[in-house]
Amino acid sequence: MSTVTKQAIYFRNDESKWTELVDSFEHHVKTERGLSDFTIRNYRNDLAPLFDFMQKQGLNSITELNRTNLREYLAWLVDIGYVRSSVVRKLSTLRGFLKWLVRDGALKTDPLPRRGVLNKTRRLPRFLSKEEVNKIFEVVDITTTTGVRDLALLELIYAAGLRVSEVHKLNFRDINVGNQELVVTGKGSKQRIALIGKPAAYAMEQYIKYDRTKLDRKGRTKALFVNRSGNRLTQRTIQKRVNHYSKLAGLKDVHTHTLRHSFATHLLDGGADLRVVQELLGHSSPSTTQLYTHVSNSEARQVYLSAHPRAMKDESKI
Repeated sequence: MSTVTKQAIYFRNDESKWTELVDSFEHHVKTERGLSDFTIRNYRNDLAPLFDFMQKQGLNSITELNRTNLREYLAWLVDIGYVRSSVVRKLSTLRGFLKWLVRDGALKTDPLPRRGVLNKTRRLPRFLSKEEVNKIFEVVDITTTTGVRDLALLELIYAAGLRVSEVHKLNFRDINVGNQELVVTGKGSKQRIALIGKPAAYAMEQYIKYDRTKLDRKGRTKALFVNRSGNRLTQRTIQKRVNHYSKLAGLKDVHTHTLRHSFATHLLDGGADLRVVQELLGHSSPSTTQLYTHVSNSEARQVYLSAHPRAMKDESKI
C-alpha cells in the first residue's frame, strides 16, 4: 500500500509536490491493480488539468476539494474544450484518485457525489463580445517575431472557429491565404474547408512571409505554427498564449474554445444560417450547434425586454 505524505497533500503552488502525489497514485494502480504503462500514463494526463484548475482557484491542498468546486472543475473542463467523453474519462480517473486518498487517510470523506455530477456541468457556451475579442488582438506586440505569430494564431482561431487540436494539427500546406481558406482536420480525421476574413488573412500573410522562417530557420517542419526551436506548437502552449493575451486585455478565464464559441455566436447574431455555422464548426449533428442559438437568443431577449413597451410591464396591473 502506498503512503501519501502531508508534504504532497499541501502542495500550494509547488508542482513538484503535486507530481509526488500523482506518482504515489501511479505506484498504487501499477502494483495493486496491475495496469499497463499506457493506462497509467493516461491516468496522469487525466489528472493534470486538476492541478491547473486548483491553481486558478487558489486551492493549496487536496483537502480543500468539495462538491461545489469539483462540479466547477468539471464545468471548466467543458468550457476549455474537452468533449463529454473526455470529461467522463477524467471523472472516472478522479473517482479512483479520491477513493485512494480516502483509503490512505489523506481525505476523511470522498467529496465527489456518487451520481448526477455531470448532469449539472452542462453550461451554455461562454463567449466574448466583439469588443472584447478586439481587445485581445490589440494587446499583442507585433514588433516581435513571436508577437506576429501569436496575432496570426489568435486571428485564425477566431476567424475560423477552430478547436485547439485543429490549430495544433495545421500544416503549412493547409492554408491558402490568397483564397482566404484553409483545410482543417477535425474530430475523427474528418476534413473541412474553413474560411477566414481579411484581417486573419493579412496576419497570416505577415507571419508566413516574414516571421515563420525566423522561427523555423532550418525549414525542417511542416507545421504552420512553430516555437523558437522550430517545433510544432503544442496544444498546451496554444492555450497558454490565448490565456496570456486575454489576461493582458483584462479578461479572465478565456480559452481557445471561448474564441470558438464567440465565432459561432457572432455569426448567428449576424444572421448566419444554423446549418452553415454547423458546417463551419465541423459539427456532425445540428443539435450541438443548436446550443449556440440559446446564447445568441439570450442577447435578443435582452434587447426585447429593454425595447418592447409591454415586455417589463407589471402583469398584476393588467
